[in-house]
Amino acid sequence: MSSVSKVHASILAAEEPISLAELQSLHPDVARRTLQRWLSRLVTEGKLVAIGAGRSRRYTPVQENDSVEVAESLPTAIPLSADSKDILQYIGLPVESRNPVGYQRDFLDAYQPNHTYYLPEPIRRQLARMGDTRQSSQPAGTYGRAILSRLLIDLSWASSQLEGNTYSRLDTLELIEHGRAATGKAAIETQMILNHKAAIELLVEGAEVVDFNRYTILNLHSALSENLLPNPSDEGRIRQHSVEIGSSVFRPLSGEPLISDLLDLFLHKAQQIKDPFEQSFFTMVHMPYLQPFADVNKRVSRLAANIPLIRANLCPLTFVDVPVEIYSRAMLGVYEMTRIELLRDLYLWAYERSTQEYLAIKQQLVAPDPVRLQYREEIKAAVRQVVLRPDVDPVTLLEEVLDRDIQQVQRTNLSALIIEELRRLHEGVLARYGLRPSEFQKWRALQFEGLHPQ
Repeated sequence: MSSVSKVHASILAAEEPISLAELQSLHPDVARRTLQRWLSRLVTEGKLVAIGAGRSRRYTPVQENDSVEVAESLPTAIPLSADSKDILQYIGLPVESRNPVGYQRDFLDAYQPNHTYYLPEPIRRQLARMGDTRQSSQPAGTYGRAILSRLLIDLSWASSQLEGNTYSRLDTLELIEHGRAATGKAAIETQMILNHKAAIELLVEGAEVVDFNRYTILNLHSALSENLLPNPSDEGRIRQHSVEIGSSVFRPLSGEPLISDLLDLFLHKAQQIKDPFEQSFFTMVHMPYLQPFADVNKRVSRLAANIPLIRANLCPLTFVDVPVEIYSRAMLGVYEMTRIELLRDLYLWAYERSTQEYLAIKQQLVAPDPVRLQYREEIKAAVRQVVLRPDVDPVTLLEEVLDRDIQQVQRTNLSALIIEELRRLHEGVLARYGLRPSEFQKWRALQFEGLHPQ
């Protein structure tokens, strides 16, 4: 029997997945580097499966009678590395053939922002080229606001589909743009789409302030989970109880204090990552792996993965056309093996699909009005003041609230813009100005009375 075969036999005989250090103790005459090379070869040949990463990596055999080929139904258009196929092979085994595993804290601890990279530099450069909108110098969220109506439909629809939602893209458009729920659909599906819309608006409209902090992530969860959880108190709150992952041997962490501490550690590391794509992908990996919420964790991760892209005015990641089966298996690879390769291959493919859609419509976008862009906050504040003080003539009030340091020509243009904004004001844009529907209704009623005196 060859030395490689002896090592393979040791793994076959082990009752549990075995580590490199344990194999070294069984085969002290084999150099560590040689042992690593043999193990890599056995994995490539489909005889072993590697579980975990770094020092926690372990090896387990693939029994021929249990081996499951990658399903023929999986799309062949997604280029998969040998490592990804290795993950698919293991995740394709029956649940009873996979080894139960819990949360591995060293998976998060081992990640050092701006030193550890899940996305190698060539991939990051490729993503940056694909996602460049030529608006990197504009204020955060400029591009997101320009394509918001399209983004609301695409991301709401595609992300919901990954959760089993049966709304079509046309159904989603009708619901978001016209408020018409699709007939024959469960109320939970309609609620899921509307929740996505609210969450995306939160990220885009607040692009200058959203960040990887508790306020953003908890409120993002609250928006996505509204009216969908058995216990409404779980909306926007750290998980208080244990959960299970369907069709998986992964057992998420339990204990609110520990989950809370690890969420803070995740957010701290995410904040430090400088590259927007690495920050995005890191979120896709570790947010659902931690399972900080009672449910809706993957939805939070998909939208949070767009935070750095929206802030940097890059093309968003919409998940359009992402196959549910591969996404599910990629996440199981993270949960059960702490392996990211399949999710990384999917991320790269999905982002390319997204950019093909959005760079096509980018040419159709009207350049932002420079005055509206420069005085965006002043316009919002002025509109709000006019609505909240309906008894004062708008033109007089604008003279009062606009900064005297603004040149007269600009003040005139700005006043005209604000008057136009007031003419277009409707309930669908009230949040932009920090207004409540009751305040808007009162203002509109008084305006109507002014036009039609008794």
